[in-house]
Amino acid sequence: MSSNLKPLVLHAHATGPNPVKVAVLLDALHLPYQVKVWAFGDGPNGVKGSAFTKINPNGRVPALEDPNTGVTSWESLACMNYLVRVYDKESKFGPGSSQQDQVDYDKWTAFLLSTLGPMMGQVNWYTHYNPTKNEDALRRYTEQTYRCFGVFEEHLKSSGGPYVLGKRYTAVDIHLFAWVAGYQYAKLSLSEYPHVEKWLKTVGDGEDVKAAREAIAKGEKV
Repeated sequence: MSSNLKPLVLHAHATGPNPVKVAVLLDALHLPYQVKVWAFGDGPNGVKGSAFTKINPNGRVPALEDPNTGVTSWESLACMNYLVRVYDKESKFGPGSSQQDQVDYDKWTAFLLSTLGPMMGQVNWYTHYNPTKNEDALRRYTEQTYRCFGVFEEHLKSSGGPYVLGKRYTAVDIHLFAWVAGYQYAKLSLSEYPHVEKWLKTVGDGEDVKAAREAIAKGEKV
């Protein structure tokens, strides 16, 4: 990647899976970037405050500013797709060339965004944040998350892996990894999903993942 590029700016929380996705892809593409870490809430340094909602009116991270193009993106899918379109011209991390390749890329990304991610998010909410216990809700979302783990397990088992789309490590792995890696925080287990557990270790051992986590941990607090 050109050394003349100005660093992109990734807006993140100190915790949470979605900014991690973008950071991992930035590192995988060897792009220069800096991380700004925002707080929760509507204070001057909060994601619901006026300073941040000028960047993302929805008041959520991640958001990504690219001074090289003048483009600002928010929502993790939009940020990831932008990076693949603009900086991954050989589609090393994007979809393959055939229609089936592109559908496979889209469907597993959608699986995370529409099903697995939201179910895990609700498990986290009812485990850690809901002001009153709601065992029925927690049970439902836990069951649905395990159902999703089962779907993913069978896919990895039948496809032969080691990655979601077979032999090639792509942005789909990054999307899924950021959420599945939080299974312990959600008080879930992967003991019945050995292929998912092996995949998680394979992706988690990558230098891009390690660098991204470090970048967010050392990010500049707003």
